[in-house]
Amino acid sequence: MIMKTVIVNIKELIQVDERERLMVKGKEMSELKTIKDAYLIIKGELIDDYGKMADLKEIYKTESKDLRIIDATGRMVFPSFCDSHTHLVYAGSRETEYSDKIRGLSYEEIAKRGGGILNSASLLHQTSEEELYMQAMLRVKEIISQGTGAVEIKSGYGLNTEDEIKILRVIKRIKETSPIIVKSTFLGAHAIPKEYKSNPDEYVDIVINEMIPQIASEELADYIDVFCDKGFFTVEQTDRILLAGMKYGLKAKIHANELAKSGGIQVGVKYDALSVDHIEYVGDEEISVLLNSDTMPTILPGAAFFLNMPFSPARKMIEAGLPVAIASDFNPGSSPTGNMKLMMSFACVNYKMLPEEAIHAATINSAYAMGVSDIAGSILRGKIANLFITEKIPTYSFFPYAYGSDLVQKVILKGKEIVD
Repeated sequence: MIMKTVIVNIKELIQVDERERLMVKGKEMSELKTIKDAYLIIKGELIDDYGKMADLKEIYKTESKDLRIIDATGRMVFPSFCDSHTHLVYAGSRETEYSDKIRGLSYEEIAKRGGGILNSASLLHQTSEEELYMQAMLRVKEIISQGTGAVEIKSGYGLNTEDEIKILRVIKRIKETSPIIVKSTFLGAHAIPKEYKSNPDEYVDIVINEMIPQIASEELADYIDVFCDKGFFTVEQTDRILLAGMKYGLKAKIHANELAKSGGIQVGVKYDALSVDHIEYVGDEEISVLLNSDTMPTILPGAAFFLNMPFSPARKMIEAGLPVAIASDFNPGSSPTGNMKLMMSFACVNYKMLPEEAIHAATINSAYAMGVSDIAGSILRGKIANLFITEKIPTYSFFPYAYGSDLVQKVILKGKEIVD
């Protein structure tokens, strides 16, 4: 007998779909379907049914051996967040660079001094696979408690074949041992190691000829990513890496236009990238290119906040008819948190996104940006039952409004309540 769970007396059921949508774009992002005074039925791992309490059959209103009742009186139910851009497998922390930032050093200046990504690569090299896994699982448990039910995790702090594979094996183990949905991205082209600074193309050759074939042979990655930006990898180098990845079945995702109009958005669209991320520097040309694509523009509000960078023109992109996704960029150097509720608050305050838009951006659109919007990101019959129940709140807008409050009361992943 498959276990059924019924959540009753839901004050408001948020992000309800009656038909499958892989993303929400343009003015539709300001339209949020909800059901007040609702119920939701979970059967096994999946959402089975939902609707108004007045329509719930009597059989579901009383406990039985194979039926579990959760009373959500005064509380709301959201689909779990989907965090489509993180680097949460890393060693240690980088709070010393935090002080450097406060003193006025830029991201690029810290990198030139051996800080930044290269610092994390050095720490990771000294850390065992087991210790990396233990550190990462603490972060995974934290983001689950904050409402995240699906996460994309990148490599990129290895910068050599052995360490990149070490990270990807940790990600694979997280997939196998955690209730959260996990997608894995190979980001060997995250930075140019010191020993290849004078000849970066030599490192690109290693990524293409050594790393990608071995990673593909072990089936360690779902996607491939490149940091295509000023001071990192050029459009030409990115083009070569993505083409090589595509030959092994690795779909593209791109770090693009964080530091300048780098051409990263254009090369991402050229290779039908699932998403282009950061995108602080976006003009009319980039918007036009994105409008003629299936690539998801993804903003990382935590990184822009932490680095005091310009904010991506999310408002302009939405008004042009584009979809927008939100992700945390959880990493030790520029966004040391995976709290998607906080990312929504940043999106509303700094990017002038409406609460409805932020909800879409952190659920269905970010699910698309990690390739799981067919199974997650909204309340829809047949989707995986990944959701959370809030504390008692007056409106759904209160959720991002109360940016410092922990308002997640109960988490359910794959139909099961997660107990910390």
